[in-house]
Amino acid sequence: MTVSSASAQDRLQAVLKALQPVMGEQISTAPSVREEHSHGEAMNASRLPEAVVFAESTQDVATVLRRCHEWRIPVVAFGAGTSVEGHVVPPEQAISLDLSRMTDIVELNAEDLDCRVQAGITRQTLNVEIRDTGLFFPVDPGGEATIGGMCATRASGTAAVRYGRMKENVLGLTVVLATGEIIRTGGRVRKSSTGYDLTSLFVGSEGTLGIITEAQLRLHGRPETVSAAICQFESLHDAIRTAMEIIQCGIPITRVELMDSVQMAASIQYSGLTEYQPLTTLFFEFTGSPAAVREQVETTEAITSGNNGLGFAWAESAEERTRLWKARHDAYWAAKAIVPGARVISTDCIVPISRLGELIEGVHRDIEASGLRAPLLGHVGDGNFHTLIITDDTPEGHERALDLDRKIVARALSLNGSCSGEHGVGMGKLEFLETEHGAGSLSVMRALKNTMDPHHILNPGKLLPAGPVYTG
Repeated sequence: MTVSSASAQDRLQAVLKALQPVMGEQISTAPSVREEHSHGEAMNASRLPEAVVFAESTQDVATVLRRCHEWRIPVVAFGAGTSVEGHVVPPEQAISLDLSRMTDIVELNAEDLDCRVQAGITRQTLNVEIRDTGLFFPVDPGGEATIGGMCATRASGTAAVRYGRMKENVLGLTVVLATGEIIRTGGRVRKSSTGYDLTSLFVGSEGTLGIITEAQLRLHGRPETVSAAICQFESLHDAIRTAMEIIQCGIPITRVELMDSVQMAASIQYSGLTEYQPLTTLFFEFTGSPAAVREQVETTEAITSGNNGLGFAWAESAEERTRLWKARHDAYWAAKAIVPGARVISTDCIVPISRLGELIEGVHRDIEASGLRAPLLGHVGDGNFHTLIITDDTPEGHERALDLDRKIVARALSLNGSCSGEHGVGMGKLEFLETEHGAGSLSVMRALKNTMDPHHILNPGKLLPAGPVYTG
């Protein structure tokens, strides 16, 4: 049997037969396991993989990819399954390659503020394991995401305004290419002027150019003082203007998060924040030395007061801060609970901070015109926000939500923004890529894909829409 003459099912069976003596019980075709790997958190779509292979080492990943490359079988990397743009949905006749057992901290260099970890460890587990060093990893997308998945989607989150995104916090990677070849990119130094920046190429590539198995991460010292507060506003405009002025004044705030009145009402109900009103709300976190935090707080309070803020409510203890940030991270589920059984589609736009007010106020008008319920929240400190569009779980309801989504994205792109600040492209944002990047840039991206994955086995159908390839 040859590759060209074999059916897809025959080629798949050839791969599984070759892997069985090497990986044995790490391979599963159980219906329940396949179902778990058929979709991500938001379920843009779902499709059962033909098999799930649980990798326990970089060498395992290389073994799988060598065989899949040989027999032209698609492979989709899977971590925690928390992605929201369909990244982990497998194509037909595909293998889901689960890295969640790869959870080791390979090395910890506390004096140099860095560590190397396997891709399957979650950022929560990493921070628990290194707590005694006085260090932590700051990128906080909210869910139980794995470090590998966060690298692959170029994740961000609530603390990005102070500590940056994955791009700024990844020093190097171990990556397995489509052929099964293992490479290491970057290193432990904080800067280098040698060669192409392959680390940045793979961070955000969504498993389409290679599968990340290890990451060298920057760590940060735990702050001496942490203080959190909430300020509520009668006016959405006043809240947005407050966030913009905080950033434009250069206040080194750690987090500044927005919930509009609809989202706040949902979160009060879902997370028990009964001491607050269903008004537009900003969540703040300040970190640093006691003197630095006092200065940040005084300046921020002055700005909020000048914009008609209704006063600060402080979360004094660690438990109270955790409660507030858990409520913020649970906003998706709070929105989903507004209409039980409904579907929620999350937008993920970002614009330059000076255009944020114009965008959000325009989006509110779009929401009103649509007749849909759509709470709004976001990481307004870096111009990124989400609209959680609630709709009937029907084809008609889905199309209404997508129509609103397209209008929101069009507004962001017209203001020099992007269709995704942190969720990535996956399947959900494919239609916006040419408008955002231009046909020429996409053709170069496709040329890279063809060079590094000539048989298109790595997460096909994600990140890049079909189209012409740059040929020089």
